[in-house]
Amino acid sequence: MEAITYILAGAAVGLAVGVTGVGGGSLMTPLLILFGIPYNVAIGTDLLFAAFTKAGGVRTHHKLGNINWSLVKLLAMGSIPASLLTALLLRTLFQGATDYQDLLTHSLGLMLIVTSAVILFKKRLQQASQSNQGIMGALHRHGRSVTLISGMVLGVLVTLSSVGAGAFCAALLLVLYPQLKASQVVGTDIAHAVPLTLIAGLGHLFFLGNVDFLLLGALLLGSLPAIHIGSQLSSKVPNHVLQPTLASLLMLLGFKFAFL
Repeated sequence: MEAITYILAGAAVGLAVGVTGVGGGSLMTPLLILFGIPYNVAIGTDLLFAAFTKAGGVRTHHKLGNINWSLVKLLAMGSIPASLLTALLLRTLFQGATDYQDLLTHSLGLMLIVTSAVILFKKRLQQASQSNQGIMGALHRHGRSVTLISGMVLGVLVTLSSVGAGAFCAALLLVLYPQLKASQVVGTDIAHAVPLTLIAGLGHLFFLGNVDFLLLGALLLGSLPAIHIGSQLSSKVPNHVLQPTLASLLMLLGFKFAFL
């Protein structure tokens, strides 16, 4: 029965991702925790889940010319070493998963709040990014340095929470590189998210033992076909209603994990 439950959970998240485009990590990790999966196992398993589910999108976006590989490399130069170092520090500084559970919990809550805010205020971010004055002007002038540093921050937070490789990185690209087309933001974001979540997940596996492969298999079995179905339905569903609804739910979950 547990396997069926996790297959259905994977299908539900996959369908939501396909229809709305909202990242699987921000939905899957809280759902697994609500099912009673330990925080550390939910996060570690979801990182590999995200890597596998997004891998197919890299090939598609590459064929369409939607990936700015120089930005992917710049982000990865910061995020991947930071991710490995974070996993190594968790193993070195703490005796076990219970000792760093509060750190994971609060990081998850923070990233859920940030993700929901990005979804809700995406249009305002796009409008603000067009300005070359004040803070925005400074960010544009130092875009590559800010990208590298942001990649480092992202590597830490994604490893601690499994959330943010999608929405947070997309928002970063929107703000720093307003000249990118929407399809290029999505393609570049996915191309960076796959190696980051894969490395972060492997860090959880080899350094911390936080991956449940039976759970991972059940989630993938449900999600992969559901994502395809959701993508087909996306044009027929009122996305302008669903995205804010999901964002509001993520905001509530974020406050629950961050402050309760």
